[in-house]
Amino acid sequence: MNYNVHTAKLQTAEEVLKQITSSDTGLTDKEAQQRIRQYGLNTIHMTRTNMFSLFFRQLTGNPLIIILTAAAMVSLFLGEQVSSYYILGIIVVSIFLGFWNEYSAEKTVEGLMKRITPTTLVIRNGEKIEVPASHLTMGDIILLAQGSIIPADIRFLETNNIEINESALTGEAKTILKQTAPGTDNIGYMGTSVENGSGKGVILQIGKQTEFGKIAKSATFIKPATEFQKGLSRFGNFILRIIVLLTIAIFLINAAVGHPILQSVLFSLAIAVGLTPELLPVIVTVSLSHGAGKLAKKHVVVKRLLSLENLGNMDVLCTDKTGTLTEGEITVVDYLDKHGKKDQHVLIDALVCNTAIINAKPHGNGIDVALWNYALKQKISIQKTKKLHEEPFDYNKKAMYTVVKDDNQTALLAKGAPEAILPLCNLTNQAQLQKELLAARKNGYRVICLGKKSIPEKKEYSWDDVNHLEFHGYITFLDIPKKTAKEALDKLHALNVLTKVITGDNEIVTQKICAEVGMDTTRLITGDEMEKLTPLQLKEKVNDLDIFARVSPLQKLQVIQALQANGHTVGYLGDGINDLPSLHNAEVGISVNSAVDVAKNAASVVLLRKGLDVIADGIVEGRKTFSNTIKYILMSTSSNFGNMFSAAGASFFFTFLPMTPVQILLTNTLYDVSQLTIPSDNVDPESLIKPRHWNISFIKDYMLFFGPLSSIYDYLTFSALIFLFHAKGGLFQTGWFMESLATEILVVFVIRTARNPFYKSRPSIWLTITSLAVVAIGILLPFTPLAGSLGMVVPPPLYFVILALLTTTYLFLVAVIKSTFLKKYNL
Repeated sequence: MNYNVHTAKLQTAEEVLKQITSSDTGLTDKEAQQRIRQYGLNTIHMTRTNMFSLFFRQLTGNPLIIILTAAAMVSLFLGEQVSSYYILGIIVVSIFLGFWNEYSAEKTVEGLMKRITPTTLVIRNGEKIEVPASHLTMGDIILLAQGSIIPADIRFLETNNIEINESALTGEAKTILKQTAPGTDNIGYMGTSVENGSGKGVILQIGKQTEFGKIAKSATFIKPATEFQKGLSRFGNFILRIIVLLTIAIFLINAAVGHPILQSVLFSLAIAVGLTPELLPVIVTVSLSHGAGKLAKKHVVVKRLLSLENLGNMDVLCTDKTGTLTEGEITVVDYLDKHGKKDQHVLIDALVCNTAIINAKPHGNGIDVALWNYALKQKISIQKTKKLHEEPFDYNKKAMYTVVKDDNQTALLAKGAPEAILPLCNLTNQAQLQKELLAARKNGYRVICLGKKSIPEKKEYSWDDVNHLEFHGYITFLDIPKKTAKEALDKLHALNVLTKVITGDNEIVTQKICAEVGMDTTRLITGDEMEKLTPLQLKEKVNDLDIFARVSPLQKLQVIQALQANGHTVGYLGDGINDLPSLHNAEVGISVNSAVDVAKNAASVVLLRKGLDVIADGIVEGRKTFSNTIKYILMSTSSNFGNMFSAAGASFFFTFLPMTPVQILLTNTLYDVSQLTIPSDNVDPESLIKPRHWNISFIKDYMLFFGPLSSIYDYLTFSALIFLFHAKGGLFQTGWFMESLATEILVVFVIRTARNPFYKSRPSIWLTITSLAVVAIGILLPFTPLAGSLGMVVPPPLYFVILALLTTTYLFLVAVIKSTFLKKYNL
């Protein structure tokens, strides 16, 4: 069924339904399943990375692989077959490690994304049900409301002031008012979102056949670089400059002292590889994937792995109170008429002026769902009335209205916040009413008011009709504070994260809830008070305010921008369409799985369980990831720089190479394997109490400080080998290979913590096992059949005593002077 969208635009709704073989009552389950089998799922595979492309990326995307391949080919061409085989073996290992870790990370994200699958309200078998968006098909009748993302290309059948944001397709932010008549703007496109109003449409095209799908075939959807990525890039440029300069210098020194040109080239290339922390992308990927996996068990889905780093950098969290400070389960307490007496008619009218969908259980707007849950529990039934018009809740007007017809009487019902409904009513007892509402709010109740009037039946209704109402009554609700909220706020405070409550609710209820969870309620401002502040005044005040009540969506965004202007990394937790600007602009957009589609789509982190405690867990995991990444960088740069410094000096003084190119590459590979478990390492609590950022000067100073220190021990090893054992060639190379491998791997136990490494900070069991195992392999290699091909010989027994002495004293010396170095950076 290849139905042309542009043809449908010119046809009537009846003609479209007939041509696509559908009706107002939708498809049956049997018809839907048959079409899904025929046309496939409603999905777009936007350049999803497959195994082949991942593998190919390892070959072309890593400059080290290219360097090693060139070295292997040169060795093979000039008859150095053993060297070329070992280099090729190292290439294979490197490619496999990179491929496997990227593939695992892809699978992690893919699995997490399945947990936040979007759903759509559809009419099947004549009933409204929710189905996954991927299981929609041509001919399905779907219902859209404010906050929905249109899941396929549709022809609108009914519209109710529906405005669509089509910036996902056109790049223009203005909204488009949709209509239903032939020849008008009556088509909705996949990926666009409903900003206002509601509507009903029939699906014409799905998946790759939609306009969005066609664009996705050729487009690359690139997210802006995070601060972590920018830091990695700066670090990469810094290392690259050092490698180029020092590799050229080593080659010139070797050539000048008379070493063969081929040997000098291979040696300098091997040193270049040895200098490079080439495992860094793997360590980062494994760390992020490891952290995302742990968070998934705690009900946090990280949609993009690098978002985990942003989560760790966050130092201000802006959040609503519903579901975070409170349980989020709103309960009806009372329903009173205009005289303050309990009246079931008030509740029944609130059920009529209601947009909740009633299936197995009610779902939709929180207040509307609470009303139905209460009515069903109390077995309150309402007489069916004919709805002539329904305007869904408007977040700016803070109200909704419905026009109904019953017994030839037409009435308009309006429901919303007191400040929205009361000005629309003709009140005689306003002072008494305001007193009652104030008393309810002071007790922590949320209040919803209802207004009502008779109205003539007509074809179209608008907000202009909502006036001169008779005040009908009000309903009180209670949302109790979460038992875990105070503990979660304390945990965030301990992580140096400021928590600011931003809500559209009134200040009295907000203060009551915030006081019960231990917040300072004096640091409060209302939306009306914010209106009087200039952007500069808000910037000066925003750090000293904790509660923002009765604020509009625009004011929420202004708060975030003021905090960012003060240098904060801001997280924002929101679940409504009114939260969209804030979710887009915050460094960390956080939503919940029950949120409207556009909120989930805009967020980089989605909570499967709403609560501040799970956000605190996410911050901890983000900071652990950064901390473990920095461990690898500090260790690899200092050790590699020291080895390079030692190799350069030794090759200048000796007539033989201090280590063969294959031995250098083998050292580097074994070292890399030992560090694969760094992402699992334990992190000291003090490393988590505040965000840490990239500091290239710190890394450079660390390298220049500890690198030469490891070189001192290399030269002590050289001296022992020359003067005690008169070593040359194989014996010298084997001796340095063992010492170099042992010191650069075991120093991780010292560098991994700012504490005393010998008894105040324990490494993870996996890091301990891999580090000790790889050192053992390096020491045992000369005793294996591989020794000859590697150019190794078994050292004298005395050498192992010297090796143990040198390694032990090196680790103690690094531990002693490390504290002095870290004090310079207040670490």
